[in-house]
Amino acid sequence: VNTVLCFALEITEDHEIQYCFPAINSSCIKGKRSRHEPNIMYMFFSLLSAWTVFLNLLVIISISHFKKLYTQTNLIILSLAVADMLIGLVMPIEASRLIEVCWYFGDTFCGLFLAITALLISASLSNLVLIAVDRYVAVCHPLLYPQKITTTKTLISICLSWVCCLTSSTAFVINNGYFDISHKTNVCYGECSLMISFAWRITDLIMCFIFPCILIISLYLRIFYVVHQQVKVINTLMKGGKCLNEGSVRRKSESKAALTLGIIVTVYLLCWIPYYICSISAVSSTTINVLTWFVFSNSGLNPMVYALFYPWFKKTVKLILTLKIFQAASSLVNIFTEHQL
Repeated sequence: VNTVLCFALEITEDHEIQYCFPAINSSCIKGKRSRHEPNIMYMFFSLLSAWTVFLNLLVIISISHFKKLYTQTNLIILSLAVADMLIGLVMPIEASRLIEVCWYFGDTFCGLFLAITALLISASLSNLVLIAVDRYVAVCHPLLYPQKITTTKTLISICLSWVCCLTSSTAFVINNGYFDISHKTNVCYGECSLMISFAWRITDLIMCFIFPCILIISLYLRIFYVVHQQVKVINTLMKGGKCLNEGSVRRKSESKAALTLGIIVTVYLLCWIPYYICSISAVSSTTINVLTWFVFSNSGLNPMVYALFYPWFKKTVKLILTLKIFQAASSLVNIFTEHQL
């Protein structure tokens, strides 16, 4: 009998409702998880955070240290890497919010955290658009590129994009009342979740997904079309065995460019489409949380897509990991074995 009673007490304790703040009547209820589930989730998110920070830090050090990489395109890639690295740094807080369910840091920090997260994600997207514009001018209007895309104009564009993202993210948080204590009257105490109005969902969908998506795809399709036409003209002009060999090399470069552009667009779409489709429909908060991490993972994939496809990146990583960047005049090393665009 005693054994049965003890077993019944254990079941009751296991199923006892636990509150985030037991002393507060409107406190949120803690989520029910198995013993090992939080540890597995923390390990996964920690590895994703470390991966994102490490890769983007390699990009930042490479472009900042080696003077041969001081180009307009690399400045935008540097800005993208900074945004993605900062996203990697806020991942542990987002993971804690997801795993623990309860938010113990107050309303003000909740609003600040959401504003920073929105700023970094939108900044990452805006940098992707700037890279697409830069490559479009370089490929489609190569003679005008030195005049249209200068270092000064590039820096101004990067600064303006960050300012616009900061303004929109701040307006988003303030408009949705995350710094207002009264915002918590219609939800439980200890929750820090995205309570977005329908009007803001539509605005965010258009400005942060549809417009960038259409622009990026259109620019990359135009780039591929121009490259394809250029290769056709070159192949037409080339005659004989030697020309055929050069033509085959050109076709190989065209295929590589098509593959790279396809990966860029595909990764962008795969990470963002599910989130925005579900954000405007009635889905559970768990689904939104999972899809949010697909968006976060894009920051860990960006350096692989934009940096690892450049041959110079592998060389700079080797110099960084072997600590050769601390040698005298290491910033002047010619990391290009051949001419690269």
